[in-house]
Amino acid sequence: MPTQSKRARLCVSEAFQLSVDLGGTISGEHGIGYVKAPYMDYAIDKPTLEIMKGIKKVFDPNGILNPGKMFV
Repeated sequence: MPTQSKRARLCVSEAFQLSVDLGGTISGEHGIGYVKAPYMDYAIDKPTLEIMKGIKKVFDPNGILNPGKMFV
């Protein structure tokens, strides 16, 4: 039997996927944050995420701007 923590993570994952499936998004006016970052591939395809990572690297080659937020 899964622990409450595992069940909660599964619930969050399913809720985010359902939101995207229904035409919504998982982000809002305050950005992605730590909790939603692992789920970005639900809403944004891999090539687009790679482009975003590349842009971040161009402007922040040393990873000092918002370290550990979305692209680590």
